[in-house]
Amino acid sequence: MSTLDTLDTLDKTDRRLLDLLTANARASTSALARELGLSRSTVQDRIARLERRRVIEGYTLRYNEQFRARMLRAHVMIQINPKLAQRIGAALGEISAVKTLQTVSGVYDLVTTVEAPTTEEMDAVLDAIGAIEGVEKTTTSIVLSTKFQR
Repeated sequence: MSTLDTLDTLDKTDRRLLDLLTANARASTSALARELGLSRSTVQDRIARLERRRVIEGYTLRYNEQFRARMLRAHVMIQINPKLAQRIGAALGEISAVKTLQTVSGVYDLVTTVEAPTTEEMDAVLDAIGAIEGVEKTTTSIVLSTKFQR
């Protein structure tokens, strides 16, 4: 992706197409074409171009909210030894329950989102994070509810 490829460099149709795919990545090109008032081949070409430009890097799965509500989610703030940042990031990436990893400013260096089906598994994941060499301190907040998600 070039430095010029940002949301504001995309035309209105591409932005609308991205909105539709964000809402339902499994939507057929025919359904997308109807919604956009374009031909199916035009939509296929636009999607292919967005993929080539690396605006779209992949497609994902969203859980049904009732199923997802049964999962425990937590935000884990992590202080690290900055000399080991790359190694810590790689180790966190190996833990499948770690869904996101973000660098942040402030007292903590990293923030992760962790999901686990039981408190026992959440505890094991938190222990695994704390055991990574270079992790100096963690603070965990359990998510009680999600008001909306985009």
